[in-house]
Amino acid sequence: MNFDEARYLMIEQQIRPWNVEAPSVRQAFVTVKREDFVPFAFRELAFAEIEIPLAQGQCMLMPYLEGRLLQEAVIQSSDTVLEIGTGSGFTAALLGTLAREVVSVEMVPELATAAKNNLRTNGFVNVEVREQDASTLTEKDGTYDAIVLSGSVAEVPKNLLSMLKIGGRLVAVVGYKPIMRGTLVQRISATEFKTTEPWDAVAPRLSRFPDKPAFQL
Repeated sequence: MNFDEARYLMIEQQIRPWNVEAPSVRQAFVTVKREDFVPFAFRELAFAEIEIPLAQGQCMLMPYLEGRLLQEAVIQSSDTVLEIGTGSGFTAALLGTLAREVVSVEMVPELATAAKNNLRTNGFVNVEVREQDASTLTEKDGTYDAIVLSGSVAEVPKNLLSMLKIGGRLVAVVGYKPIMRGTLVQRISATEFKTTEPWDAVAPRLSRFPDKPAFQL
């Protein structure tokens, strides 16, 4: 299999048509070798438009969804970024090409270990994988310029919003099948947030976050 040709077709036929026009994001998909982050049994499918299975019932997101999430996050080279749901480490690696520093949280030990190995093998020294339950995180665990959720949630987790710096961005897929929305939350001030939902998407659930919105009067 010609991986370079398959990579080019993935970018041109899957990622670009999803309005991923940011040159830095598309270049990240060129730089990071997706085939190195896919389980060996699925290596020939590394660039297919599918959710590639991982351990413990988890999966890699579709390439176009990864690209759109990264574009919405508007990652700068000076940013410190938090990713929720490391999986194979591929999205963390993409973020590592864009940001100054990346912390990626994964609660499945087997996946965390594999992701660390994948990232180390591919030379990503600015990405740290932490084995932790992301639903328990608070601002005491750090604050970030951007937070990317590599999976869907029923509602934007308030504990993660508290970890955004002023001016920071959180991107996630929010809602319930069959209708979910790509969601961008920007922190305007200590108490003010701006939310937009620019596109439809469907993504597998992240574990441990509430699957129903909190009741509100």
